[in-house]
Amino acid sequence: MATTWPPDQLTRIGDANELHVQSRRGDGTLNSPRIVWVVRDGDELYVRSVNGRDSAWFRGVQRRHAGHIRAGGVESDVAFTEPAADDNAAFEDRLDAVYQAKYGYSPTAVDRITSTAARSATLKITPA
Repeated sequence: MATTWPPDQLTRIGDANELHVQSRRGDGTLNSPRIVWVVRDGDELYVRSVNGRDSAWFRGVQRRHAGHIRAGGVESDVAFTEPAADDNAAFEDRLDAVYQAKYGYSPTAVDRITSTAARSATLKITPA
């Protein structure tokens, strides 16, 4: 299992405005896709649930930590992990800035994706 993205896929996914995410059910099939925003921080990709930890897609990926994404012409099975808690506030502040830089054309939506609830629902995505 690869734990890092090939450079071309990292760029294509990181540059995409929308990412389609699907959680995996217990029987291995995929749930319906949900559209989320994706950001790149260095060589890593992150998503947040704008509705926090209670959203259906977030709960789905938390059950199995596995799913499928599509963005920037890339499709991949992925693993979802919560970022390490080391200096979490500084990390979340940095991601807030990345969200603002990428999606600042929609200030109201950026306010929601950088809210306390959304920050608590940050996930790193890696190839499975």
